[in-house]
Amino acid sequence: MEESGSTTFLGLRESDSGPWDIVVLQIPLEMTSSYGEGTRHGPLACIAASSQVELHDPILTGELPCGAEIHTAEPWASDAPSLRDQLDSIREYVRPWIAGGQFPLVLGGEHGILLPIVESLSDHHMISDLSDLTIVQIDAHADLRDQLNGERFSHGTVIRRALDLGVGRVIQIGVRAFSLEEEELMESEDRIQTWLARDLLSVSDGNLEWSRMIGSLAEISGPVWLTFDVDGLDGSLVPSTGTPVPGGLSHWGAVEVIESLFSSERCEVIGADVNEIVPGTEGSLTQFSAALIATKVVACHIAEFSSNEG
Repeated sequence: MEESGSTTFLGLRESDSGPWDIVVLQIPLEMTSSYGEGTRHGPLACIAASSQVELHDPILTGELPCGAEIHTAEPWASDAPSLRDQLDSIREYVRPWIAGGQFPLVLGGEHGILLPIVESLSDHHMISDLSDLTIVQIDAHADLRDQLNGERFSHGTVIRRALDLGVGRVIQIGVRAFSLEEEELMESEDRIQTWLARDLLSVSDGNLEWSRMIGSLAEISGPVWLTFDVDGLDGSLVPSTGTPVPGGLSHWGAVEVIESLFSSERCEVIGADVNEIVPGTEGSLTQFSAALIATKVVACHIAEFSSNEG
């Protein structure tokens, strides 16, 4: 699938040699899709769609990049024969950008890209052990299966594998599709805190669950990686993602979560990925929704950095 438009994030002109403050990485992995296909085209489609995103964000004093240097790296590519070999290749692709010299924003590709990212985070200057790390996961699915269709490194198992690596905490937001196996793990594993979409978005009078969830983000301490599966948004916003699910977050709900997380005084978001982007064949809403989320992440990082500098 050909995508027209800029090959740089937000269509911005870039410095050829750096130093860069933010790096946008593209990982078009597609090996374990279990329903809709097309994630291999997602990162490029998101880059193209981002050129149509407004550069003004009210949380910033000027238009993006607002003084920051943003670099759009060459996409990952590999012809490795197995999924594990592909994931190892991804780990080596992200490793130069992940230690803390730049803020990495990763566009995917299947959610399985998160595993090699987490593996490489042991090199980050803020992390002495992966138990220091909190993953904030926005997702329709729990991704806690031990295997999916016989594969232990599937997109549907990635959070389970991250916990196996020793990640200290996972906070799930917007989950609404999960197996009995996953539900039992959510209830029994102390490192998992799950905010179900049904509870967060209930129309019952006096529902306070959303406010409780937003308030809980201020309690996170230490380094945080934000992983945003676009199917965490309501399916009407991402109709071509592989597994769109009704009843998800609105765009503004996602914005509130991202802004609240970055503004927390006790934690530091050290990077983010936006994954399961599948370009639409009958419209560009899915990749544009993903580009909006990616842009909000960049704006929040710049705002946080500027505040700390001030």
